[in-house]
Amino acid sequence: QVQLVESGGGLVQAGGSLRLSCAASGSIFSIATMAWYRQAPGKQRELVASISSVGLRNYADSVKDRFTISRDNAKNTVALQMNSLKPEDTAVYYCNAYIVPRSTWTPQNYWGQGTQVTVSS
Repeated sequence: QVQLVESGGGLVQAGGSLRLSCAASGSIFSIATMAWYRQAPGKQRELVASISSVGLRNYADSVKDRFTISRDNAKNTVALQMNSLKPEDTAVYYCNAYIVPRSTWTPQNYWGQGTQVTVSS
């Protein structure tokens, strides 16, 4: 079965840094866009950053110039380097990927379980 497993969440002080990682596992034919979303308490889930299979990136305005998304296609991983963290970055962060499994050969959107990021002031 295909799944996304996240790691790297935690507690950090404002101005600090944190790196989130997400690994896709299973029998995978290909992965298109990989992305990080986040959902703060009482807020709608929002796209933080995405990266295409060829490395094209986009970021939410709120994290531009502070966060960097990257991926390793050979390892089927995506990471989010978060610098200059602010309390408003506090949220559950979710890994997302559009994957074609070899079992179905049909594209499907997958989500990780979420990892908590808490930024203290």
